Amino acid sequence: QVQLVESGGGLVQPGGSLTLSCRTSGFLFANYGMGWFRQTPGKEREFVATITARGITKDYADSVKGRFTISRDNAKNTTYLQMNTLKTEDTATYYCTRRTLTGRNDYWGQGTQVTVSS
Repeated sequence: QVQLVESGGGLVQPGGSLTLSCRTSGFLFANYGMGWFRQTPGKEREFVATITARGITKDYADSVKGRFTISRDNAKNTTYLQMNTLKTEDTATYYCTRRTLTGRNDYWGQGTQVTVSS
């Protein structure tokens, strides 16, 4: 079955960096776009970044543009989110998602917590 497993979250000081990983299985990874979303308690899940199947096109939320980088390694069935210059407002649970050709997010990981605090 399709599985997405995030890792790499943790506690980091403002201005610091983290790299999240999303290891996948159960489907042909190279055929799907992937995305990262985040959510804080009481708020809707919000878009962070997406990447197309071959990694050619990347899209970012304005709030993370220039600080976050999405990438993928199709040989490892894994997508990454490099987060630099972290701010307290980046604190959230980060979710990895699989994206269909129509842009629908059809599978989600369980999430990994990122806390930015001094």
